[in-house]
Amino acid sequence: MKKFDRILYGGDYNPNQWPREIWAEDMRMFRDAHINSATINVFSWAKLQPSEDEYDFSELDEIVEMLSDENYDIVLGTSTGALPAWMAAKYPEVERTDYDGRHHKFGQRHNACPNSPIFQKYSKRLARKLAQRYGGNPHVKCWHISNEYGGECFCENCEKAFRIWLKEKYGTLEALNQAWNTEFWGHTIYDWNEVVLPNALSEGLWDGKTAFAGISVDYKRFNSDGILANYVAERDAIREYDKETPITTNLMGTYKGLDYFKWAKEMDIISWDNYPSYNTPWSGTAMCHDLMRGLKNAPFMLMEQTPSQQNWQPYNSLKRPGQMRAQSYQTLAHGADTIQFFQLRRSIGGCEKFHGAVIAHAGTENTRVFREVSQLGAELEKLGDTILGSRNEAQVGIVFDWDNYWALEYASGPSVDLSYVNQIHMYYQYFYDRNIAVDMIPFNADFQKYKMVVAPVLYMVKEGMAEELEAFAQNGGTLVTTYMSGIVGQSDNVHLGGYPGPLRKLAGVWVEEIDALAPEQHNEVLMNSGEKYTCSLVCDLMHLEGAQCLGAYGTDFYKGMPAVTRNCYGKGFVYYVGTQMEEAGLCSVLDQAAADAAVESVGPETEGLEVVCRRTQDSKIYFIMNFGDQERRMPSWLCHNRDLLSGEMVSEGTILRKYDTYVIQVRIR
Repeated sequence: MKKFDRILYGGDYNPNQWPREIWAEDMRMFRDAHINSATINVFSWAKLQPSEDEYDFSELDEIVEMLSDENYDIVLGTSTGALPAWMAAKYPEVERTDYDGRHHKFGQRHNACPNSPIFQKYSKRLARKLAQRYGGNPHVKCWHISNEYGGECFCENCEKAFRIWLKEKYGTLEALNQAWNTEFWGHTIYDWNEVVLPNALSEGLWDGKTAFAGISVDYKRFNSDGILANYVAERDAIREYDKETPITTNLMGTYKGLDYFKWAKEMDIISWDNYPSYNTPWSGTAMCHDLMRGLKNAPFMLMEQTPSQQNWQPYNSLKRPGQMRAQSYQTLAHGADTIQFFQLRRSIGGCEKFHGAVIAHAGTENTRVFREVSQLGAELEKLGDTILGSRNEAQVGIVFDWDNYWALEYASGPSVDLSYVNQIHMYYQYFYDRNIAVDMIPFNADFQKYKMVVAPVLYMVKEGMAEELEAFAQNGGTLVTTYMSGIVGQSDNVHLGGYPGPLRKLAGVWVEEIDALAPEQHNEVLMNSGEKYTCSLVCDLMHLEGAQCLGAYGTDFYKGMPAVTRNCYGKGFVYYVGTQMEEAGLCSVLDQAAADAAVESVGPETEGLEVVCRRTQDSKIYFIMNFGDQERRMPSWLCHNRDLLSGEMVSEGTILRKYDTYVIQVRIR
């Protein structure tokens, strides 16, 4: 597989939206900004194929030739993220049917039924033609299939395909009925054709929940697999003519709809689009980067970020001076090998006309944003290939699992406020604040690679996972898990015998009941050490079965019952946190767990800074960033080294103001 030989710096470019005289001006301005790559042809299907039997690549030929002459690295899209109008007009069945049963007409994007034979035929054909035409161009450094895959369809094609998927998964109707517990409400299925889609017209309850979460979780799996099959079909079509250029599609962080760990197995390199809100904590963005890196445990591409502001969020604040630069280095720190923007020139119409761009509507380089983009481009040029392919290493793994994501949030109870991503982030933030490196890992990861594994709200424990976690602890690992763990198996049926089901022996506790606390309700946890912390959301009422109580509830009828426990298991330890503790309380528990595991920060004196290390064979590359309002001093152990961005030596008195960033390479002796 081909490798990048420099940091790709550029982004989505749509010269087809502009007259030819603008193109030359773009090239001049992009050179000034040190831009070296462009993502093209992302939404050009209608231009490339104006009718069913007609293809026209003349304009794309000109664009590719222009970028090649300018020595650009080209990320070439397949354009299949939005259908051409003629296809919807001639084959209306190609459009999607939504959860409420409404069949859509032509419009928007992601508008094709993933199980439509018409879509499958023409999308694959277009990908093949593009690869045949441009696959030999050495400037094409990456293929970009479709764009931000997502959504669902509930049409008759999908219903038929779902039945086939279920036959392959379960084999018999007996196994299907058992998995879905169809004795509930008398829903026994006697013929595969009796299976209907779980939408508002069938099993729908409220807020997207259904009467049979097991059916809905299976439909999520089916939909993820079906859309993945579209990606694989285009990928394979490209591979007929281009065997070496990496192929990707842009993912979306913690997007709920697709099982990205499963997708990652079919992707050559992970790419994703980073669009934090005005109030997204920096730890939340870092967690998404770590998740994207963790999908393949390898460097990834940042396919999109805005140089200034989004347009589609409720509040689209400008990035403050220095913020885009610091955010870009945070991305590189956590494993990216590219920095790319949406978009290079701002559109004049459509719903994204107010989305930020390198070149604004004023059409000049005399803007704050352009100057910042140019500064970053010059610095990345100076970095060259220094960080390319370098790795992030971690002693802590946090489990992120899409099956758990779906199942937990489909559950009707105990609390509507249980948000999977928020729960994961609550634990991630502890390690982020202490600059302890984290890998985001799947449910079937090699746990033995880590000193500490954290598995919050591990609601669905699938076959074999409990045994792997037991082996991990037995061999000396430290496991942390929480309330709403070990509740159900892979079909969303409860593990009988008491919560936390297959984790009961491991945790050394039995959870008898789960109390749900409304937003205005709270309890408290009295720790053995004397501290008292507020708790909320849910409270596990549990009994000790070998574990040690670290803290007990302070009020209500379950006052005095264990709230937080620690169990010695083999050579290791298992912590069970039975309620949502305030941050200080959770930190006190994780402090003890981290001490048991002997996990280490990237280095001392880093409080208030984000410090991340990427490692090559002969060096450690440290990214030091200040995202806080308070000025911070450079850690002394990093001083007397050269900053790769400025070329200057870092002194003992170096102060980092908000958004200041340093990149320091330390040779391994």
